[in-house]
Amino acid sequence: MSTTSLPQPDRAAELRAAFLAAGFTADGLLDLLGAPAYAALARSETVPALRATRSHGDDPLATLVRLFLLQCPVPEAHAARALPVEAALADGWLRREGDEVHATVDVRPYGGPDGEDWFIVSDLGCAVGGAGGIGSREEGVVLGVGGASTTLAGITVRVPVGSALDLGTGSGIQALHAAQHATRVTATDVNPRALEFTRLTLALSGAPEAELLTGSLFEPVGDAAYDLIVSNPPFVISPGARLTYRDGGMGGDDLCRTLVQQAGAHLNPGGFAQFLGNWQHVEGEDWRDRVRSWVPRGCDAWIVQRDVQDVTQYAELWLRDAGDHRADPAEYAARYEDWLDEFESRKTKAVGFGWITLRRTDAAEPSIVVEEWPHTVEQPLGETVLAHFARQDYLREHDDAALLAGYFRLTGEVVQEQVGAPGAEDPEHVVLRQNRGMRRATKVDTVGAGFAGVCDGSLSAGRILDAIAQLVEEDPVLLRDRTPEAIRMLVEQGFLEPVQEPGR
Repeated sequence: MSTTSLPQPDRAAELRAAFLAAGFTADGLLDLLGAPAYAALARSETVPALRATRSHGDDPLATLVRLFLLQCPVPEAHAARALPVEAALADGWLRREGDEVHATVDVRPYGGPDGEDWFIVSDLGCAVGGAGGIGSREEGVVLGVGGASTTLAGITVRVPVGSALDLGTGSGIQALHAAQHATRVTATDVNPRALEFTRLTLALSGAPEAELLTGSLFEPVGDAAYDLIVSNPPFVISPGARLTYRDGGMGGDDLCRTLVQQAGAHLNPGGFAQFLGNWQHVEGEDWRDRVRSWVPRGCDAWIVQRDVQDVTQYAELWLRDAGDHRADPAEYAARYEDWLDEFESRKTKAVGFGWITLRRTDAAEPSIVVEEWPHTVEQPLGETVLAHFARQDYLREHDDAALLAGYFRLTGEVVQEQVGAPGAEDPEHVVLRQNRGMRRATKVDTVGAGFAGVCDGSLSAGRILDAIAQLVEEDPVLLRDRTPEAIRMLVEQGFLEPVQEPGR
């Protein structure tokens, strides 16, 4: 797989037109296969999809699904009704064996955020690989769309920028997204084959070409700076670097640390860098302190831990990813021992997974928020990320007196829940819950709930508190003194948003 020649993008537009004409799109797949078989593909299970195509005979869409997604040979006569076979053969998308043709690469329809019909090109059998069980031991294998890819695409800030860098591009998914809102896109990878797949992905998706550079981390770009940097790096913490697409080749979580620490020097003022990463939970050390120490000078940061696995769960996940569970039992056990030895030597008891977002700032005191949030969120979160940093700017610029003079509005999709014994006159506590974005929930007292409920941008925070003090018969001065901390928390977590004073 890693030594075969790859297709040429010369007539990709012709191939793309044939795909679209046949309905070989994300929506077309769902219509053809049905929801259960379509979902099974995302789990790397192809049998339901294969069964679903049988009843469609030589229908062009069914033929393309069998050929490019399921890697089944099809009669050349059937393929000729679905796409320009001679061009596909000449450019290397297909190979001929007798009267049948075989795909040389995986091509997966992928729906863009605004309904675009895109195509992700990857190695055979790797369109839906990754932790779901690609089972390939070939060092240079290039994966297609996986859960990590779509997670990073969803959290990335999508505003028009002059330049974007996709570091460790793989099959080019992040570069494809960036091409929609960046004037210039650069994609790098230590694996030269990955850059060729990125070229194919962009061409087949009708996207502009990107600058493609070979090398590790920021070495290929020299001193260049960007408005946006994204990376789904080879973050797996493993004993050695067996697989280029996942193993970074550095000890422990050093690759993620190095990536984050070096990113600040490559960001333009106000620019964002967004990464996925793994980090060690080391005995006697708070993981928050560990990742906080990675943040470079001159950058705000928002770091969210989404999941934690103990070292046995983590080792099993990635042993299965490489297909080691299907190897000789003694070989599997030896590899498992290697992983546990590695963790023991580093005093690692667990591994965290999450998102890291940096923003280049000129603030004297950067904002660094490190938190754990394993609960369900609503993607895409790009706007939520932007709003987070805007709120940090506001809070950094407003002391308690300025908060009380400020005007706020309850954000949309926030509901209030009261928790207490049935029939009780007063609730034990009140919970505010977001139904969008991060879907946070936070406890507040009755004053906090009443304050949030009244915030509609028409009265200052101080005047609202004075009115509440009168209702609950509390000293308004004392209430003003103790409430700014709660207001700050509600703003920071996105329950309240600052607004301009009416009339301004």
